[in-house]
Amino acid sequence: MVFMDDSERAAALARERGSDVGLHLNFTTPFSAPGCAPRLLEHQQRLYRYLWSNRFTQVVFHPGLAGSFKYVVAAQLEEFRRLYGAEPDRIDGHHHMHLCANVLLGGLMPTGTLVRRNFSFAPGEKSWINRFYRKSVDRRLKRRHRLVDYLFSLAPVEPADRLQGIFSLARHAVVELETHPVNPEEYRFLTSGEIFRQLSDLQVAPEFAASVRPRAISYQPVL
Repeated sequence: MVFMDDSERAAALARERGSDVGLHLNFTTPFSAPGCAPRLLEHQQRLYRYLWSNRFTQVVFHPGLAGSFKYVVAAQLEEFRRLYGAEPDRIDGHHHMHLCANVLLGGLMPTGTLVRRNFSFAPGEKSWINRFYRKSVDRRLKRRHRLVDYLFSLAPVEPADRLQGIFSLARHAVVELETHPVNPEEYRFLTSGEIFRQLSDLQVAPEFAASVRPRAISYQPVL
């Protein structure tokens, strides 16, 4: 995330270590970096109020806020380039709001970028309307962006057959696991080496393997 109170230090550490870094677009948590432009804060506040006003705002394009979305996305992309000296390798979003209608229909994310898709669900896990909407969004994403084949949340790590089913997909597809190491259950699973025991001979993104073996990871890995 950019424009947060620790963004500068985090970027310096990432550059020093050569970390694989993406942009986590943020519309729903107030920017906290000192010296943030008042105009930027005002536009983000508009988006925050709108997106949290009800559960359907994410799926409805708001023409009156198109300018605010464009400005806030462009500002975050520009700040990422300043902090890291490069374009983001990939883009996702806080609370997955990078998939909201104003961002997608506005074409606000750079073409060709690897963008996080919707979570993957089997028939029966969600209503058919929910799954249809997610597939429609992913189809639109594919027109301009690169996607992995599947996205799952690491939690819950029990029962074990849930993760085994997910890992088995990685034998013939690209699977991304979203993790939050602040969650004690996920932290223990990742740092104990249990994930490597379950992965067996599956190919793992090298940045993840290098980060998780010596220390707790601090980003969402791609398998």
